[in-house]
Amino acid sequence: MLRPLIQRPGRSARYRVREHGVTLALVALAMVAIISMAALSIDIGTLYQASAEAQRAADAAALAGARMVSMSGLTGDPTNAAPGTVSWSEICGGPGSPASLAAIAMARQNTVGGLAPTVSVTYSAGSAAATSGGNDCTGAGTNFGINPVVTVKVQQPNLPTFFAHIFGLFNKNWNAVSISATASAEAFNSSNAGSYAVWPRCVKPWIVPNSDPNNGTCTTTCTPFVDTTTGAILRPGIQADGGGVIGETFWLVADCQTGGSPNVCTLNTAPKANYGTYTYTPPPTANLQYLPSLVSSSSTASTAIPACTGLRVSGSYAQAIAGCDQTTQYQCGNLLANAVDLTENPIHPPGDDTQNGTQCLIHEDPSSLAGQDILMPAVAGTYPFQIQAGTNNPMVLATGGLTSNTLITSSTSIVSLPIYDSAATTIAQGGPYAVTIVGFLQVFINQVDNNGNVQVTVMNVTGCAPSPGTTFNGTSSVPARLITAP
Repeated sequence: MLRPLIQRPGRSARYRVREHGVTLALVALAMVAIISMAALSIDIGTLYQASAEAQRAADAAALAGARMVSMSGLTGDPTNAAPGTVSWSEICGGPGSPASLAAIAMARQNTVGGLAPTVSVTYSAGSAAATSGGNDCTGAGTNFGINPVVTVKVQQPNLPTFFAHIFGLFNKNWNAVSISATASAEAFNSSNAGSYAVWPRCVKPWIVPNSDPNNGTCTTTCTPFVDTTTGAILRPGIQADGGGVIGETFWLVADCQTGGSPNVCTLNTAPKANYGTYTYTPPPTANLQYLPSLVSSSSTASTAIPACTGLRVSGSYAQAIAGCDQTTQYQCGNLLANAVDLTENPIHPPGDDTQNGTQCLIHEDPSSLAGQDILMPAVAGTYPFQIQAGTNNPMVLATGGLTSNTLITSSTSIVSLPIYDSAATTIAQGGPYAVTIVGFLQVFINQVDNNGNVQVTVMNVTGCAPSPGTTFNGTSSVPARLITAP
């Protein structure tokens, strides 16, 4: 038999013994590589998710803090001019202040890596955050009252890792990592801000004159809410401390005759000295006369209209009260850009559009005139504002929801009202009638009576630039917006 042309070199048993365990070593090296790739893919993916969670928490917290600053009327007291200069400190004066607590609570509702993060809140003046007040806004300077900025840093210092734990055998810092995110939000008030103005939607269709009733103390000529030349607030500050406009309570009363046409607002004709150029019969308490504004008649004009049992909320005017009128834009500072609509009678039965729409909005019981949310200064005379959930609040009625009298930071009872230039416009019978919007009142609706009179408390005021070059849109006349660079 011939030998093979190609022969495998022979190996002795001695050489084959030296190859034992090579496969096991290769598998061990491969496992290290596999676990390393798992650490990179799974752990780094987890860190990216945690980073996104931290940013969302910071964004929500900064907006909550800025909203609290806005709701408390700080921008209506831009120089901190109340006696003793305590109004700012009661809103954002340190970690235990309402704005800081609101931001911290919102951040901790958003877990980072399944754990509650640590939160720090600081304040600064202006969008550029040039002047820092630290965690106490009273050190931020006078510019803080114009465009206050709330900055929130969210940090999760001990975010656990999973597969990367193996590296903890060599370096203990691999056992946990730190994730942080920062966001800044501004409460923007366009008063006396040059060419900037706010053009909000979802404003309630009650156009009021530029005349401050000052809780009924003015008897001849009332001070305007805002300066129509500069947009500045003319009675800044806190009502209880120094007679300012913030916290002032009065009634909104329709300037329409109760015995007039059911389909037309017939203006009152009794002589009067205040509140614009048309005439009315004042009720016995402090009041401000309003006229219905022209809103879109489209069926899609108002959204988020609640279903209110026993209340007739029909027509664009009533629905704009009960819901959100997204179509009508109130153009602050634009000459004759909006209109009064005297073809709407807001107080005539059987519709009683103001009464029904307002009761639906604030969840007031028509029979007892109760159940709506409560603004604490209206009850206890304290400041800053605190809102208690009413018994008819949907969050109270929901299964497993809040209990009544729980403090809340938002409410459907907070609304914006347009202010028109009553000194420059004469309203005559007929309509629509073009008017110039010169500012907005942000008010809390305390109640509406069976005659359609609405009691409100002023939470903030904003004025318009006479010729706005840059406009900001939103649903609030003092919007809170994120200003952190993307």
